[in-house]
Amino acid sequence: MRVAVVGAGITGAAAAWALARDGHDVRVLEQFELDHDRGSSHGRSRIFRLAYTEPHWVELAREALAAWRALERETGEALLELDGLLELAPSESDSSRETLDACGVAWEAADPARYGVAGPEGWSALVQPDAGIVRADEARRVFLRGIPVQTGARVESLDDVDADVVVVAAGPWARKLLARAGVELAVTETRETIAYFRHEPGIAAVVDRDATGHLRYALRDHVHGLKAGTHMSGRAADPDEPGGANEETVRAIADWVAERFPGIDPEPVAAEPCFYTRTADESFVLERHGRIVVASPCSGHGFKFAPVVGRRVADLAIL
Repeated sequence: MRVAVVGAGITGAAAAWALARDGHDVRVLEQFELDHDRGSSHGRSRIFRLAYTEPHWVELAREALAAWRALERETGEALLELDGLLELAPSESDSSRETLDACGVAWEAADPARYGVAGPEGWSALVQPDAGIVRADEARRVFLRGIPVQTGARVESLDDVDADVVVVAAGPWARKLLARAGVELAVTETRETIAYFRHEPGIAAVVDRDATGHLRYALRDHVHGLKAGTHMSGRAADPDEPGGANEETVRAIADWVAERFPGIDPEPVAAEPCFYTRTADESFVLERHGRIVVASPCSGHGFKFAPVVGRRVADLAIL
């Protein structure tokens, strides 16, 4: 089968990998250069965690963990760095511990100070060991290894793509592209902000979960030391319009980092934008319409699931 994948981000790359392993004729169309910073998949690290408060996400993350490990064995590349996640929450009921217990996932109560983190007095703190980071840039490159990628190939109409099946993994550009083909994608595109700090964290990742489920996070970055952000704090934006990091958000991130990491230099050394393509419930959209396969699994937390999402997209493509 001839399959064209629109978009060389992590989802398109993982789908192309799965399709190529099945023996199909796959090519990837990317409107920018590889490793561009306009979409959702750029950067050196993404969080990997099993600590969700919903069982279906825990189970999907467990499946993804096995798939990442299988990919590492097959390619000889180290893509996961798992030395744990520290989760902070106002109470035990706000944390992921009940869900982790229900799913049979190990965790332990923790003293945040052991990891150089200042937890608010009275808050619940746990460590989940099967967590850390995905080496994001390396993962994208591994998935695309040996697969033809045409860069500078912006697709304006899916009718113009010569293939038996077209996988649309175009991130924040997907909604408009699909609309021209008569396919509705109920998402909102937001430009989020990430900030970097000079600091070596005592654990790979920290998640701060307030009583409303709002997340702040910090994780290891191999250039600056620490990467931090606030989940779903961005504003609706057009990915074709220029825009950088939001300064107000950078200041808010810096204030949180200063509070959680005693002794850190609170002055960010860098900041950058990153797009989310969000559904109302943070779920993913994986569906087929004729020869078009929709692959929109971001909602700001999709990177960690890439190998299993890529497999599901491939299965949709070859129905």
